[in-house]
Amino acid sequence: MKKIRKTDIIALSPYWWEIPASFRADMHVPAQIIAEESLLDEILDDRSLQQLVNVTTLPGILKAAFVMPDVHEGYGFPIGGVAATAYPNGAISPGGIGYDINCGVRLLRTPSPVADIRPFVPQLVSELNRQIPSGMGTPGRFTLSEEEMDEVLLTGAEWAVKQGYGTQEDLEFTESHGRLPGATPAKVSVRARQRGRDQLGTLGSGNHFVEVGYVEEIFEAELAAGYGLFEGQVTVLIHTGSRGLGHQVATDAIRNMVEAMPRYGISLPDRELACVPFDSPEGQEYFQAMCAAANFAWCNRQVIAWEVREAWKAVFGEGAALPELLYDVAHNIAKVETHEIEGETRKVIVHRKGATRAFGPGHGEIPEAHRACGQAVLIPGSMGTSSYVLAGTAQSSGIAFGSCCHGAGRRLSRTAAKKQVNAPVLKRELEAAGIYLEASYRRIAEEAPIAYKDVDLVVQSVTAAGIVKPVARLRPLAAIKG
Repeated sequence: MKKIRKTDIIALSPYWWEIPASFRADMHVPAQIIAEESLLDEILDDRSLQQLVNVTTLPGILKAAFVMPDVHEGYGFPIGGVAATAYPNGAISPGGIGYDINCGVRLLRTPSPVADIRPFVPQLVSELNRQIPSGMGTPGRFTLSEEEMDEVLLTGAEWAVKQGYGTQEDLEFTESHGRLPGATPAKVSVRARQRGRDQLGTLGSGNHFVEVGYVEEIFEAELAAGYGLFEGQVTVLIHTGSRGLGHQVATDAIRNMVEAMPRYGISLPDRELACVPFDSPEGQEYFQAMCAAANFAWCNRQVIAWEVREAWKAVFGEGAALPELLYDVAHNIAKVETHEIEGETRKVIVHRKGATRAFGPGHGEIPEAHRACGQAVLIPGSMGTSSYVLAGTAQSSGIAFGSCCHGAGRRLSRTAAKKQVNAPVLKRELEAAGIYLEASYRRIAEEAPIAYKDVDLVVQSVTAAGIVKPVARLRPLAAIKG
């Protein structure tokens, strides 16, 4: 595989770079990188850009393959990757969505100033840890029957609201209202259903978390007001996805596609990019199962939001004002969307893996209350650094199919982080800084701030590229980790 050097990359702007399609004979389109130059230098240290160039070989890929500044190596696609293929017969690739289908972020806001909450933070994080099951394989409060599982896979967050675990307003402020219409529960395998049966309302492990924080700084007062944010306001971030069910859906599809590719004459430089035409039987089977897994994930985050509210009541009393949903975004998903490409409006299949939508003001899929602002884009940092609320811009669709980064992005593997971090010391240091954790020492080491890129530079990159406007910076107070 041809190694990529910085001299192979053309600067389109200080925050936008291109590996031209002439770099390798099998590239159909260029590969583009949105990143500040020091982040680009870091990206060159791993295989992310080799993976990005491989993505440009997908059948039917249009315009360019993109990575965001939080990019790091993944399975097939790099994490932080965006690619669109021609509808209806361009490729769909599970590697371009990821194993944790519809992993995403939900931001709750409260009416409370941080001064009112701070004395209760240790009690609150303990109660959140009690209410929200976390860790690999840890069961939740439900064991779904076959009929209930079908309804969750079909209706997503609507199921939770119907059961009393949320409100209609929660659905209004969830991407796609928490439900993709293409879901077909029958396409989800028995094994995937078994793995998800008792997982609703659970965090899982890895980098998934619930974080209590507050608005440390407002950058755009008008946009912040449109999102209901004010300086000093207490917030809650939820980050998780479809758990074992989504992982199994991806596993099943990759195995099926590897077998099917020769029938469609598809040959790729990396078998992890396994794909088939979107409109093929195998492509539709995966897409319908992926939509169902995405619905499961939205239902999962909806139940966790209810658990957060239960924790709030336990600590602050039944009459306490409860956290309300600002927005919920997916960042591991494929969607059929309409975008302008070379002056032509086209339907495309947008793969976003570790990337989130960033649609601009007036877009019909943005909640009406936010439509004048642009879509809220939620960027978590690490448990010791800031997170951000951003707003999509009018030009975002013309850059990377209306897409933005999804977080700070890893710079160290979990193994490398564990070697470098003394977890008990880090926990004490964070508590001295007013950040309380409920997590194992192993997880604290793996998710240490040193393991992640500089979130300020990441956000600076996507802002300077014109994809988003910065709205607010959030500072953590407490976190629970799976």
